[in-house]
Amino acid sequence: MQQQAIGIFDSGVGGTSIWKEITQLLPNEDTIYLADSKYAPYGKRSKAEILELSIKNTEKLLGFGCKIIVVACNTATTNAIKELRSMYDVPFIGIEPAIKPAALHTKTKKVGVLATKGTLSSELFAKTSDLYARNIEVIEVIGKGLVELIERGQIHSNEMHKLLFSYIAPMIKKNIDYLVLGCSHYPYLIPILQTMLSSKVTIIDSGEAVARQTQAILKSNNLLTTNTKSGKHILYTNDNVDTLVDILKSSTTDYSVSRLDF
Repeated sequence: MQQQAIGIFDSGVGGTSIWKEITQLLPNEDTIYLADSKYAPYGKRSKAEILELSIKNTEKLLGFGCKIIVVACNTATTNAIKELRSMYDVPFIGIEPAIKPAALHTKTKKVGVLATKGTLSSELFAKTSDLYARNIEVIEVIGKGLVELIERGQIHSNEMHKLLFSYIAPMIKKNIDYLVLGCSHYPYLIPILQTMLSSKVTIIDSGEAVARQTQAILKSNNLLTTNTKSGKHILYTNDNVDTLVDILKSSTTDYSVSRLDF
């Protein structure tokens, strides 16, 4: 099992932000990534639909022999990971908005959270917020339409800039000093967000923390590869290959991209 790949899935290309962190921290590990772009975004789907899609992706990755599954999707984590862990024997790594560090370090006591409807309305998000942000004002905004634009390769479009600013403006008025990104697609918007926000606002995403947790779980389960060569990385999409290729163009990791029906 040590030489088997790390399996990663997301509701599209956004989870590649997590994939990049994992491949940087664990360069000798093989990875298999599923971009479930055909069904993106998960955030507007019901809990039952999200669970069904998460099971489908998990089954595909297990079919490839993956030794661990990273759910590189906030919505799938908050709505399905509990069930996935009860159904399968392999370890699962999830991703959820990093409310805790923002709540602990905010000076203005105002924290913004930009996420999908599926994440913000989930039980797990509510529990995390209640636990860490009781004395903090959390300005929650649903990033409606952002995932769709990213999936269409329109990160730098005028439509994206206008839409993103309309979501960030209420947070600026509230004087937030932390912005938590609650969707794995959103780290690709950080350069645009930095032009809209004061330099005093810290933007937090969960990618690095997920990579560290993946490493820790592999180690504790004696699943770290003994391979000393660079890992092999295969990324699959069930929609437009060009979108996945385009979003990976800045990656320095060797990889292959293919279309796959799943």
